[in-house]
Amino acid sequence: MANTPRMPKIPKSKGPQLFRQFITIVVVLIVIGAIFSLVNEPTNKTDEITVSEAVAKIANDEVKEITIKSDQLLEMTLQDDSVVTARKEAQQPLTELLAQNGLSEEDISNLNIVVKSNTGWTYWLSIISPGLISILVIGLILWFMMRQVQGMNSKAMTFGKTKDDDKDKDKNKKKVRFADVAGNNEAKEELEEVVDFLKNPEKYTALGAKVPSGVLLVGPPGTGKTLMARAVAGEANVPFHHISGSEFVEMFVGVGASRVRDLFKKAKQHAPAIVFVDEIDAVGRQRGTGLGGSHDEREQTLNQILVEMDGFDNETKVIVIAATNRPDVLDPALLRPGRFDRHVTLDSPNIADREAILKVHSKKKPLDEDVKLKDIAQRTPGFSGADLENILNEAAILAARQEKKSISMQDCLDSIERVMLGPARKSAVIDKKEQNVTAYHEGGHALVAYYSEHADPVHKISIISRGRAGGYTLKLPEKDKSLHTKSEFLADIAMMLGGRVAEEEVFGEITTGASSDLQKATKLARSLVTQYGMSEELGLRTFGHPSEAVFLGKDFSEKRDYSENTAQRIDEAVEKMIKEAHDVARDILKTHRDKLDEVATVLIEKETLEREQFEALMTK
Repeated sequence: MANTPRMPKIPKSKGPQLFRQFITIVVVLIVIGAIFSLVNEPTNKTDEITVSEAVAKIANDEVKEITIKSDQLLEMTLQDDSVVTARKEAQQPLTELLAQNGLSEEDISNLNIVVKSNTGWTYWLSIISPGLISILVIGLILWFMMRQVQGMNSKAMTFGKTKDDDKDKDKNKKKVRFADVAGNNEAKEELEEVVDFLKNPEKYTALGAKVPSGVLLVGPPGTGKTLMARAVAGEANVPFHHISGSEFVEMFVGVGASRVRDLFKKAKQHAPAIVFVDEIDAVGRQRGTGLGGSHDEREQTLNQILVEMDGFDNETKVIVIAATNRPDVLDPALLRPGRFDRHVTLDSPNIADREAILKVHSKKKPLDEDVKLKDIAQRTPGFSGADLENILNEAAILAARQEKKSISMQDCLDSIERVMLGPARKSAVIDKKEQNVTAYHEGGHALVAYYSEHADPVHKISIISRGRAGGYTLKLPEKDKSLHTKSEFLADIAMMLGGRVAEEEVFGEITTGASSDLQKATKLARSLVTQYGMSEELGLRTFGHPSEAVFLGKDFSEKRDYSENTAQRIDEAVEKMIKEAHDVARDILKTHRDKLDEVATVLIEKETLEREQFEALMTK
């Protein structure tokens, strides 16, 4: 394949250049001042005496010759051929000065007086140098100001240019490949056609086929959308123009549309190429909100994007890839065929993908032999690729803090909890009574989860404060699930209420420690009723649209699609569901009160229980 033309160099910042110019001006002025001082300074250094001393030497006939070098400087050669200098008042003749100091006219006439004036280049330089320095200083200041103005003009002329960055313009830089992107195999298969089109466009154009000019990568934050786009460019070995959607929107009218035109112009000049627009929802939101009218700057920028993408033909070897985690807010015109007509979804990785991602990010990290990436992947359901990278980075930081040479499994496990809940507050002073309440609270969570048939297994219990939590019970599924049953949800609600029930049964009163649990339980119960249709009282329907966030382009206020009577029934159904889960948790803890006491005692003593230790207590 022919070598693709390289991207033009991005101009460097003007700051260092202006600083160098300023230093140059200062140096030039110092040199001129030094030359002027040398011209006016006498060549031979002599002793300087006062006027009175000079007159005394003349009166004592110690002076052989007097040379008047300037209007003020007198150079006197003594009888022993030594030379001294004296300075008189300007504009005063020497004869008048001598007469005022008592010398007679006869003595003055007998003096050998020589008048010497400057000649040649030194004379002229001494005359013009003061004015020349002033002219040079003014000229340099004006020149510096003109350069500043020219720089501002050049910036104004390039204000409508894009600030896109060709991430892979350096041929010596290692390009990202599909092998560097773990997981998302289905997304890779979808994008392989794009790579093949960029490598062999004739195969498609010969059949009259047109590969989609726009590919929209959709997925939660941190799932590798940008990395996947760079991998496409790396596999196809083409320029990769990267720009954020927010860079199109400026406070000046027309700048966004101008930058869009410039970006697509560059891409066509360096075709085949890839244009990657990150966070396109910043500029591609739905039009027609009524705010700003048709002259809204964001809408004008979006219109220009639509026009440029619609102008692609079968001969244009440019692929536009965009990324967003909010596809529901995009304008329908962006999603129609001919524009972003291919949608590639990047989901959160499953356990196998998480293990593969951990292998990629652990290549340059020394790991102990006891580190099992599969166990780490099992403990991190719902984590994105960025989250997994952060976990290994936190583990490396923890190991470095302890002066270790490699990362242990315990460092990895601690980093998971650090990312999920925050750093451990081991220095926090906890009252023994509060520690006792926390131990029973977390033990209540664990026991309800253990004795509930449909609950996930408990992996760890701790009464060490992390973040804002006084303690925590970590339960994780054995395998990834895409479907959840009503029984599982009800078991989760009962488990959330287990801590509150334990406080009621053991201490006869409740604390504020269950506030977060109550919020989560209420939210989950309301979702069962209003979103999943799992309430027997309200039947097979949903209520409201809680999944749609408020944004420009849709209604500012959500319209309820149910009556006030139905709203009351929803509240009653939620309350009933929470009460039934509360009763389930109470029955479990009453039946196994001895196990609750045993778990709380061990927690107070050890502060932490792992899964094996907890299950050993349960089966004892």
